[in-house]
Amino acid sequence: MNTMIAPVLALVSWTLVMWAWMYAQRLPAMTKAGIKPQDARFPGALDALPDAARQAAHNYNHLMEQPTIFYAAALAIFAAGHGDATAVALAWAYVALRVAHSIVQAGVNIVMARFVVFCLSTLVLAAMVVREWARLVG
Repeated sequence: MNTMIAPVLALVSWTLVMWAWMYAQRLPAMTKAGIKPQDARFPGALDALPDAARQAAHNYNHLMEQPTIFYAAALAIFAAGHGDATAVALAWAYVALRVAHSIVQAGVNIVMARFVVFCLSTLVLAAMVVREWARLVG
């Protein structure tokens, strides 16, 4: 667990958990609303679903966005041989904050709480990248 690969795999695993959470919410909601799968072929077709179904789906989509930068940064740090204890701790902090973001968004969905967790995770990601630049350049 003291390598950059472990937090990468942890976030990939969490993304798969959110995929399951999304469909556990979405499929019953679609059935209840009488929405056939083919009806969802256009954006906005699922806007009539309850918040819980949409929140989980939105979070899954969010896990396809900024975390891709995390994956690239973490693997670059690993490949450069710079995955020391601080780099690994920052990577785990990022993962923990993204999991917290998911729980807030797919659960209570308080926008300001989501925003704070998102900002914190972004700052951790920025620290990872700035730290690696300093190691590469300096």
